[in-house]
Amino acid sequence: MKNVNENFNSLTRNQTLVLDCLKQARRPLGAYTLLESLQKKGIKAPLQVYRTLNQLADKGMIHKIESLNAWTLCCDTKHEETPIFVICKDCGDVKEHLDKQFSKNLHRIPTDQGFKPDHSVVEIYGQCGNCS
Repeated sequence: MKNVNENFNSLTRNQTLVLDCLKQARRPLGAYTLLESLQKKGIKAPLQVYRTLNQLADKGMIHKIESLNAWTLCCDTKHEETPIFVICKDCGDVKEHLDKQFSKNLHRIPTDQGFKPDHSVVEIYGQCGNCS
């Protein structure tokens, strides 16, 4: 995986706009919310947003929160571990955590049975410290 500076230096205009929008929001955003925010900046079609989100995910700069159908910034673009997302069901706060041993064990379960996973997503719902 590329280092952080290489990723940021090679961003297209649309990638920079989407990444900046996610940074400003400080919470996961869906593609259509991103589209609404970026229409004044020239991004007009859902396909532009989805293509850009997929490109940023391929660069390791963002993750999709599957259960929310929304995208969030990656906490560290150099990790190879499966991210663990803790999601507050009250305020919607999402935090990413990395655990090498957990990720290793998670990967071992399907591969021991001959299954070749493409990717894993771990999402844990509950209440954050502010809401509990």
